[in-house]
Amino acid sequence: MLKYLQAYPLGLQQQIQQLIDQGRLGDYLAQRYAGTHSIKSDKALYSYVMELKQEYLRSAPAIDKVLYDNRLDLTHRALGLHTAVSRVQGGKLKAKKEIRVAALFKEAAPQFLQMIVVHELAHLKESEHNKAFYKLCEHMLPGYHQLEFDLRVYLTWRELPGQTALGAQE
Repeated sequence: MLKYLQAYPLGLQQQIQQLIDQGRLGDYLAQRYAGTHSIKSDKALYSYVMELKQEYLRSAPAIDKVLYDNRLDLTHRALGLHTAVSRVQGGKLKAKKEIRVAALFKEAAPQFLQMIVVHELAHLKESEHNKAFYKLCEHMLPGYHQLEFDLRVYLTWRELPGQTALGAQE
């Protein structure tokens, strides 16, 4: 049932399961993450990503494209993707960097969008999910680890029957 939380200690999983059993998980999330962000278009998302990149990763490779992707979802086990699309142009190999964010984040709390964007930006410097990667995420977004956990809790909540919006149930 708690597939997004399997890597976390059993005690944490039990706390989340207890909130589910009591029907209080949505309320818990709504208290912590009320509202949604205003970054709804690909153009606005691009600007948002570039502001964060400029602030924290000026020397990282340029990003050519940023967009919300309707094809990214939990079945692909991806909430965001960073890709380098290589093409031969003339006698040169050109690589274009792209960041794609799952479309479900159009309606998410601003903190969750920021966490996904920071995660994908960190991949510009660190390709692996290693200590340096998470240190960079924490530098760009203090409290990153808590947000990642809470995002996994949010994904768990989304899959519960009858969930429509945080704090509301059918």
